[in-house]
Amino acid sequence: MQAMQENTWRKSLDRTRRSAFGQILSFLGQSDLSPDYWDNLEAVLVQSDLGPQASQRVLADLRLFASKEGVIKREDLQSALQDLLIESIEPYQPVFADAGPTVILLAGVNGSGKTTTAARLGYRYQLQGKRVLFAAADTYRAAAVDQLQVWGDRLGIEVISGEPGSDPGAVVYSASEAAKSREAEILLIDTSGRMHTSHNLMAELEKVHRVCTRVISGAPHQTYLVIDATTGQNGLSQARFFTEQIGVDAVILAKLDGSARGGVGLAIVQELGLPIAYVGLGEKKEDLLDFNPTAYIKGLISSSRIENC
Repeated sequence: MQAMQENTWRKSLDRTRRSAFGQILSFLGQSDLSPDYWDNLEAVLVQSDLGPQASQRVLADLRLFASKEGVIKREDLQSALQDLLIESIEPYQPVFADAGPTVILLAGVNGSGKTTTAARLGYRYQLQGKRVLFAAADTYRAAAVDQLQVWGDRLGIEVISGEPGSDPGAVVYSASEAAKSREAEILLIDTSGRMHTSHNLMAELEKVHRVCTRVISGAPHQTYLVIDATTGQNGLSQARFFTEQIGVDAVILAKLDGSARGGVGLAIVQELGLPIAYVGLGEKKEDLLDFNPTAYIKGLISSSRIENC
Protein backbone atom coordinates (compact mmCIF):
# COMPACT_ATOMS: atom_id res chain seq x y z
CA MET A 1 0.00 0.00 0.00
CA GLN A 2 2.79 2.45 0.91
CA ALA A 3 4.65 1.70 -2.33
CA MET A 4 1.42 2.26 -4.30
CA GLN A 5 0.82 5.62 -2.60
CA GLU A 6 4.39 6.78 -3.22
CA ASN A 7 4.03 5.79 -6.87
CA THR A 8 0.85 7.91 -7.08
CA TRP A 9 2.71 10.89 -5.64
CA ARG A 10 5.66 10.39 -8.02
CA LYS A 11 3.37 10.31 -11.04
CA SER A 12 1.44 13.36 -9.81
CA LEU A 13 4.65 15.33 -9.27
CA ASP A 14 6.27 14.22 -12.50
CA ARG A 15 6.02 17.64 -14.19
CA THR A 16 7.47 19.43 -11.18
CA ARG A 17 10.30 16.94 -10.82
CA ARG A 18 11.26 17.10 -14.49
CA SER A 19 10.97 20.86 -14.94
CA ALA A 20 12.52 22.08 -11.69
CA PHE A 21 13.75 19.51 -9.25
CA GLY A 22 15.31 17.45 -12.01
CA GLN A 23 17.96 20.16 -12.16
CA ILE A 24 18.78 19.46 -8.52
CA LEU A 25 19.40 15.80 -9.31
CA SER A 26 21.79 16.74 -12.10
CA PHE A 27 23.80 18.88 -9.69
CA LEU A 28 23.76 16.22 -7.02
CA GLY A 29 25.39 13.92 -9.55
CA GLN A 30 28.50 16.05 -9.84
CA SER A 31 31.48 14.78 -7.84
CA ASP A 32 33.48 18.01 -7.59
CA LEU A 33 32.01 19.72 -4.52
CA SER A 34 33.77 23.03 -5.15
CA PRO A 35 32.54 26.48 -3.98
CA ASP A 36 31.12 27.01 -7.47
CA TYR A 37 29.23 23.74 -7.15
CA TRP A 38 27.47 24.86 -3.97
CA ASP A 39 26.69 28.29 -5.44
CA ASN A 40 25.14 26.66 -8.48
CA LEU A 41 23.17 24.22 -6.36
CA GLU A 42 21.79 27.10 -4.28
CA ALA A 43 20.68 28.86 -7.47
CA VAL A 44 18.88 25.72 -8.63
CA LEU A 45 17.17 25.32 -5.25
CA VAL A 46 15.88 28.90 -5.45
CA GLN A 47 14.69 28.39 -9.02
CA SER A 48 12.82 25.26 -7.90
CA ASP A 49 10.37 27.42 -5.89
CA LEU A 50 12.10 26.67 -2.60
CA GLY A 51 12.83 30.37 -2.02
CA PRO A 52 16.09 32.11 -1.02
CA GLN A 53 15.87 31.79 2.78
CA ALA A 54 14.87 28.15 2.77
CA SER A 55 17.47 27.36 0.10
CA GLN A 56 20.25 28.84 2.24
CA ARG A 57 19.19 26.83 5.28
CA VAL A 58 18.92 23.58 3.37
CA LEU A 59 22.22 24.18 1.60
CA ALA A 60 24.04 24.86 4.89
CA ASP A 61 22.74 21.59 6.37
CA LEU A 62 23.63 19.69 3.21
CA ARG A 63 27.17 21.07 3.13
CA LEU A 64 27.68 20.14 6.77
CA PHE A 65 26.50 16.60 6.09
CA ALA A 66 28.72 16.26 3.01
CA SER A 67 31.74 17.51 4.95
CA LYS A 68 31.21 15.21 7.93
CA GLU A 69 30.42 12.12 5.87
CA GLY A 70 32.84 12.72 3.00
CA VAL A 71 30.01 12.37 0.51
CA ILE A 72 30.90 12.13 -3.16
CA LYS A 73 28.14 9.86 -4.51
CA ARG A 74 24.92 11.22 -6.00
CA GLU A 75 22.78 8.68 -4.17
CA ASP A 76 24.19 9.63 -0.77
CA LEU A 77 23.73 13.37 -1.30
CA GLN A 78 20.26 12.85 -2.73
CA SER A 79 19.25 10.70 0.23
CA ALA A 80 20.60 13.32 2.65
CA LEU A 81 18.63 16.08 0.94
CA GLN A 82 15.46 14.01 1.06
CA ASP A 83 15.92 13.29 4.76
CA LEU A 84 16.65 16.94 5.60
CA LEU A 85 13.53 18.13 3.83
CA ILE A 86 11.27 15.41 5.22
CA GLU A 87 12.46 16.12 8.76
CA SER A 88 11.72 19.83 8.30
CA ILE A 89 8.01 19.24 7.64
CA GLU A 90 5.63 18.82 10.57
CA PRO A 91 2.43 16.85 9.85
CA TYR A 92 -0.77 18.84 10.34
CA GLN A 93 -3.22 17.87 13.07
CA PRO A 94 -6.77 19.17 12.39
CA VAL A 95 -8.63 20.90 15.21
CA PHE A 96 -12.23 20.00 15.97
CA ALA A 97 -14.75 21.55 18.34
CA ASP A 98 -15.23 19.81 21.66
CA ALA A 99 -18.99 20.26 21.30
CA GLY A 100 -21.24 21.51 18.53
CA PRO A 101 -20.30 22.20 14.92
CA THR A 102 -16.69 22.43 13.77
CA VAL A 103 -16.42 25.43 11.46
CA ILE A 104 -13.90 25.26 8.61
CA LEU A 105 -13.21 28.43 6.63
CA LEU A 106 -11.71 28.22 3.14
CA ALA A 107 -9.89 31.29 1.84
CA GLY A 108 -7.89 31.98 -1.29
CA VAL A 109 -7.72 34.02 -4.48
CA ASN A 110 -9.82 33.65 -7.62
CA GLY A 111 -9.44 30.33 -9.38
CA SER A 112 -7.49 28.63 -6.62
CA GLY A 113 -10.00 25.79 -6.37
CA LYS A 114 -11.78 26.66 -3.11
CA THR A 115 -15.26 25.53 -4.12
CA THR A 116 -14.12 22.16 -5.46
CA THR A 117 -11.96 21.73 -2.36
CA ALA A 118 -14.95 22.49 -0.12
CA ALA A 119 -16.90 19.77 -1.91
CA ARG A 120 -14.07 17.27 -1.54
CA LEU A 121 -13.70 18.03 2.16
CA GLY A 122 -17.44 17.62 2.58
CA TYR A 123 -17.26 14.24 0.89
CA ARG A 124 -14.38 13.16 3.17
CA TYR A 125 -16.35 14.03 6.27
CA GLN A 126 -19.44 12.30 4.89
CA LEU A 127 -17.42 9.10 4.57
CA GLN A 128 -16.60 9.48 8.27
CA GLY A 129 -20.32 9.53 9.04
CA LYS A 130 -20.48 13.24 9.87
CA ARG A 131 -23.37 15.58 9.10
CA VAL A 132 -22.04 18.39 6.88
CA LEU A 133 -23.36 21.82 5.86
CA PHE A 134 -22.02 24.17 3.18
CA ALA A 135 -22.09 27.98 3.43
CA ALA A 136 -21.90 29.75 0.07
CA ALA A 137 -20.28 32.98 1.26
CA ASP A 138 -18.86 33.95 -2.14
CA THR A 139 -21.96 36.02 -2.77
CA TYR A 140 -20.43 38.31 -5.40
CA ARG A 141 -19.90 35.54 -7.93
CA ALA A 142 -23.10 33.74 -8.86
CA ALA A 143 -21.16 30.95 -10.55
CA ALA A 144 -19.48 30.08 -7.23
CA VAL A 145 -22.84 29.67 -5.49
CA ASP A 146 -24.19 27.63 -8.38
CA GLN A 147 -21.10 25.42 -8.42
CA LEU A 148 -21.35 24.74 -4.70
CA GLN A 149 -25.07 24.01 -5.06
CA VAL A 150 -24.34 21.48 -7.81
CA TRP A 151 -21.85 19.77 -5.51
CA GLY A 152 -24.35 19.94 -2.64
CA ASP A 153 -27.03 18.27 -4.74
CA ARG A 154 -24.59 15.62 -5.92
CA LEU A 155 -23.38 14.82 -2.40
CA GLY A 156 -26.65 15.32 -0.59
CA ILE A 157 -25.25 18.21 1.48
CA GLU A 158 -27.42 21.23 2.27
CA VAL A 159 -26.12 24.59 1.03
CA ILE A 160 -26.94 27.78 2.92
CA SER A 161 -26.76 30.75 0.55
CA GLY A 162 -28.09 34.28 0.08
CA GLU A 163 -29.11 36.58 -2.72
CA PRO A 164 -26.43 37.50 -5.29
CA GLY A 165 -24.39 40.41 -3.96
CA SER A 166 -25.69 40.03 -0.42
CA ASP A 167 -23.56 40.42 2.70
CA PRO A 168 -21.28 37.37 3.11
CA GLY A 169 -21.36 37.91 6.86
CA ALA A 170 -25.14 37.49 6.85
CA VAL A 171 -24.80 34.20 4.95
CA VAL A 172 -22.24 32.95 7.45
CA TYR A 173 -24.46 33.99 10.34
CA SER A 174 -27.43 32.09 8.88
CA ALA A 175 -25.27 29.07 8.11
CA SER A 176 -23.82 29.03 11.62
CA GLU A 177 -27.28 29.19 13.17
CA ALA A 178 -28.44 26.43 10.81
CA ALA A 179 -25.46 24.26 11.73
CA LYS A 180 -26.38 24.55 15.40
CA SER A 181 -30.11 23.94 14.95
CA ARG A 182 -29.60 21.00 12.58
CA GLU A 183 -26.91 19.53 14.86
CA ALA A 184 -24.41 19.49 12.01
CA GLU A 185 -20.92 18.35 12.91
CA ILE A 186 -19.09 20.19 10.13
CA LEU A 187 -19.77 23.61 8.60
CA LEU A 188 -17.65 24.36 5.52
CA ILE A 189 -17.55 28.02 4.48
CA ASP A 190 -16.61 28.87 0.89
CA THR A 191 -15.52 32.53 0.79
CA SER A 192 -14.98 35.10 -1.92
CA GLY A 193 -11.95 34.54 -4.13
CA ARG A 194 -11.12 38.01 -5.35
CA MET A 195 -7.48 39.03 -5.40
CA HIS A 196 -5.65 39.10 -2.08
CA THR A 197 -4.24 42.59 -2.79
CA SER A 198 -7.60 44.27 -2.08
CA HIS A 199 -7.70 45.61 1.49
CA ASN A 200 -11.51 45.82 1.60
CA LEU A 201 -11.89 42.17 0.71
CA MET A 202 -9.49 41.14 3.47
CA ALA A 203 -11.55 43.24 5.87
CA GLU A 204 -14.56 41.29 4.64
CA LEU A 205 -12.87 38.00 5.54
CA GLU A 206 -12.02 39.36 8.97
CA LYS A 207 -15.71 40.18 9.39
CA VAL A 208 -16.65 36.60 8.48
CA HIS A 209 -14.26 35.44 11.21
CA ARG A 210 -15.97 37.65 13.77
CA VAL A 211 -19.45 36.50 12.76
CA CYS A 212 -18.45 32.84 13.14
CA THR A 213 -17.13 33.44 16.63
CA ARG A 214 -20.27 35.29 17.75
CA VAL A 215 -22.52 32.38 16.82
CA ILE A 216 -20.27 29.38 17.52
CA SER A 217 -17.68 29.51 20.27
CA GLY A 218 -14.11 29.10 18.99
CA ALA A 219 -15.10 29.31 15.32
CA PRO A 220 -13.63 29.09 12.82
CA HIS A 221 -11.81 26.11 14.24
CA GLN A 222 -9.75 25.64 11.09
CA THR A 223 -8.87 28.26 8.47
CA TYR A 224 -7.45 26.73 5.33
CA LEU A 225 -5.79 28.69 2.55
CA VAL A 226 -6.38 27.00 -0.80
CA ILE A 227 -3.50 27.62 -3.20
CA ASP A 228 -3.29 26.67 -6.86
CA ALA A 229 0.02 24.81 -7.01
CA THR A 230 0.60 26.00 -10.58
CA THR A 231 1.15 29.58 -9.36
CA GLY A 232 4.62 28.81 -8.00
CA GLN A 233 6.21 31.58 -5.93
CA ASN A 234 3.06 33.69 -6.20
CA GLY A 235 1.47 31.07 -3.97
CA LEU A 236 4.07 31.88 -1.33
CA SER A 237 3.13 35.57 -1.55
CA GLN A 238 -0.53 34.66 -1.13
CA ALA A 239 0.22 32.51 1.90
CA ARG A 240 2.25 35.28 3.52
CA PHE A 241 -0.45 37.91 2.92
CA PHE A 242 -3.42 35.83 4.08
CA THR A 243 -1.53 34.69 7.18
CA GLU A 244 -0.75 38.27 8.13
CA GLN A 245 -4.27 39.51 7.47
CA ILE A 246 -6.62 36.84 8.79
CA GLY A 247 -4.45 34.04 10.16
CA VAL A 248 -4.15 30.68 8.45
CA ASP A 249 -3.93 27.30 10.18
CA ALA A 250 -2.85 25.24 7.19
CA VAL A 251 -2.62 25.20 3.42
CA ILE A 252 -4.40 23.03 0.89
CA LEU A 253 -2.47 22.63 -2.36
CA ALA A 254 -4.92 22.26 -5.24
CA LYS A 255 -4.07 21.08 -8.77
CA LEU A 256 -0.74 19.67 -7.61
CA ASP A 257 -0.84 16.90 -10.20
CA GLY A 258 -0.96 19.37 -13.09
CA SER A 259 1.76 21.67 -11.85
CA ALA A 260 5.32 22.16 -13.02
CA ARG A 261 5.85 24.35 -9.94
CA GLY A 262 4.65 22.11 -7.13
CA GLY A 263 7.72 22.91 -5.07
CA VAL A 264 5.86 25.96 -3.77
CA GLY A 265 4.43 23.74 -1.03
CA LEU A 266 7.92 23.18 0.29
CA ALA A 267 8.63 26.92 0.13
CA ILE A 268 5.51 27.67 2.17
CA VAL A 269 6.53 25.19 4.84
CA GLN A 270 10.14 26.38 4.96
CA GLU A 271 9.59 30.14 4.72
CA LEU A 272 6.39 30.57 6.75
CA GLY A 273 6.24 27.48 8.94
CA LEU A 274 2.72 26.81 7.67
CA PRO A 275 1.70 23.15 7.55
CA ILE A 276 0.05 21.57 4.54
CA ALA A 277 -3.13 19.73 5.38
CA TYR A 278 -4.31 18.28 2.06
CA VAL A 279 -3.38 18.14 -1.62
CA GLY A 280 -5.45 17.80 -4.76
CA LEU A 281 -4.06 15.09 -7.03
CA GLY A 282 -6.87 14.61 -9.54
CA GLU A 283 -10.32 15.67 -10.74
CA LYS A 284 -12.66 13.38 -8.80
CA LYS A 285 -14.30 13.97 -5.44
CA GLU A 286 -12.00 11.34 -3.93
CA ASP A 287 -8.84 13.11 -5.10
CA LEU A 288 -8.17 15.23 -2.01
CA LEU A 289 -5.48 13.41 -0.04
CA ASP A 290 -3.89 13.89 3.34
CA PHE A 291 -0.55 15.58 2.89
CA ASN A 292 2.24 13.01 3.16
CA PRO A 293 5.63 14.73 3.72
CA THR A 294 7.66 11.63 2.85
CA ALA A 295 5.77 10.87 -0.37
CA TYR A 296 5.81 14.55 -1.34
CA ILE A 297 9.57 14.99 -0.97
CA LYS A 298 10.35 11.65 -2.63
CA GLY A 299 8.00 12.63 -5.44
CA LEU A 300 9.95 15.84 -5.96
CA ILE A 301 13.41 14.33 -5.57
CA SER A 302 13.55 10.82 -6.96
CA SER A 303 16.15 9.48 -9.33
CA SER A 304 15.45 7.91 -12.71
CA ARG A 305 16.61 4.65 -11.14
CA ILE A 306 13.68 4.81 -8.71
CA GLU A 307 11.21 5.96 -11.36
CA ASN A 308 12.01 3.01 -13.63
CA CYS A 309 11.48 0.38 -10.97
